[in-house]
Amino acid sequence: MGLAAVILAAGKGTRMKSKLPKVLHKICGRPMVSYVLDAAASTGVEKTVVIVGYGAEAVAREVGEAVEIAYQAEQLGTAHALMQAGPLLKGRGGRLLVLCGDTPLIEATTLSELARRHAEAGAVATVLTTMPKDPTGYGRVIRDNQGRVLKIVEEKDASREEKRVGEINTGIYCFEVSGLFEALEQVGPANAQGEYYLTDIIGKYVYEGRRVDAVTVENPAEVAGINDRVQMAAAERYMRGRIVEDLMRAGVTVVDPPSTFIDKQVRAGKDTTIYPFTFIEGDTVIGEDCIIGPGTRIARSVIGAGVHIQNAVVTESSVGDRCMIGPFAYLRPGTKLGKGIKVGDFVEIKNSQIGDGSKVPHLSYVGDAIVGEKVNIGCGTITCNYDGRDKWLTCIGDGAFIGSNTNLVAPVEIGAGAYTGAGSTITKDIPAGALGVERAGQRVVPDWSGKKKRKKD
Repeated sequence: MGLAAVILAAGKGTRMKSKLPKVLHKICGRPMVSYVLDAAASTGVEKTVVIVGYGAEAVAREVGEAVEIAYQAEQLGTAHALMQAGPLLKGRGGRLLVLCGDTPLIEATTLSELARRHAEAGAVATVLTTMPKDPTGYGRVIRDNQGRVLKIVEEKDASREEKRVGEINTGIYCFEVSGLFEALEQVGPANAQGEYYLTDIIGKYVYEGRRVDAVTVENPAEVAGINDRVQMAAAERYMRGRIVEDLMRAGVTVVDPPSTFIDKQVRAGKDTTIYPFTFIEGDTVIGEDCIIGPGTRIARSVIGAGVHIQNAVVTESSVGDRCMIGPFAYLRPGTKLGKGIKVGDFVEIKNSQIGDGSKVPHLSYVGDAIVGEKVNIGCGTITCNYDGRDKWLTCIGDGAFIGSNTNLVAPVEIGAGAYTGAGSTITKDIPAGALGVERAGQRVVPDWSGKKKRKKD
């Protein structure tokens, strides 16, 4: 009946020192369990069961409706966890991949090879193993003098001689479903931890004369489990390197990969260059021929072709082709820029639409506004959109010229081709082509500095 998968994701992850379930901690922008789910799906599994325990509701929400959920109320070991999937796999034959929710670097090709080798060998169980530089802390794979798997011994239960073995169990297996859950019922907690170890079933199968095989992964990093934040950081470095390498092979220039931080979901077009100290997060899409960074953060945004963004923050925004952003600009959620727009230094735009060819060159705030095409917004302009209770809209027509240090007190509309005088506070609509000026009369006091000096003396 094909291939199924069970993902063990019930543990709290005590060493993470966190309220969040371990498998929900993020690696390159996504919960680590999501990578395991993707790898399993890519092997063509027909059914996936996720075992949840600590933080069960949060984990179940994250994995979604495409999988089935089994609950492990008490975390009594890996064998006990797998047994919770029994009712959901009842009557099913075929093969079963057992995976760990805290191994986000696992590759689909490795899982496919594990399942293939298992089927070809006619094994009842196949364990995925590796040879790390330091096997301390891991269960050892014990073989006979002909290389056949005899058993797996957890380090706390291993003898001194067994601890010298360099081959470890990754916690990932392929089993024949037939008879598996009946065999699990015979596993007991006779070990230092007092838990029901899934590894014990390997020794049981060998004792019964059934074939147990092993497939070894050459790269230990791929199967590394994450138990604390130090290991999580190491996994992120590894995955980040893989992401950046994929982008570079697809035609993106990354000037300094170690100082560039890109999430798994990000897409970037050919001949785009990404400079150091840049963070690109979420499902961001960047077009071709862009220059991004240095010192830039882009999150969950769509960036067109030929865009330059330098020392800026862009979140949940849309930027059209050939725009120039920064340095030190901030595009907040809801910003939609047309084509060929200049957003310069110390400009903040929030929940606003800016038409093609418009310019907001420096030191301005545009919030809750609709700005037409080829508008020039002078230095120091502010849309006064909030009255202390409600947000109001500012509309600026095509070709308008907003003088420096203008306050646009919303709701207000500036007509097409209209002007505002520098230093004005505009509270009333300005018709198309008109000039709006609001200034107090200037007063000049002769000899002011001399009078001040004499008074001081």
